[in-house]
Amino acid sequence: MAAIPPGTRQRCSLCQVEIQGMPGGADLVHFSQGAPGTRAKLWARVCQYLRSDEQKSQCLNQDTTLRGTVQGSDYYAEAPVIDLGALAGGGKDNPGDPVG
Repeated sequence: MAAIPPGTRQRCSLCQVEIQGMPGGADLVHFSQGAPGTRAKLWARVCQYLRSDEQKSQCLNQDTTLRGTVQGSDYYAEAPVIDLGALAGGGKDNPGDPVG
């Protein structure tokens, strides 16, 4: 797919994000939620999961020269580990526990 001219936007027919062409080629991706990001972030979170050639041919973000380098922070972060043991009850610190 060709570069998007600076000052214009194109909407991806698959994921519905808008990519805004920027001077110098560092296009800005407008996600449906959250702050704008890069083509690399879009690739890490969405585009890499396309499987069929038909899907890939419709994607605005398949050109590696336009995408740039994907950083570790471009992927979704792992959910934090939550210790549910403290919430499960049965501890001496829970005054509502029956005395047994």
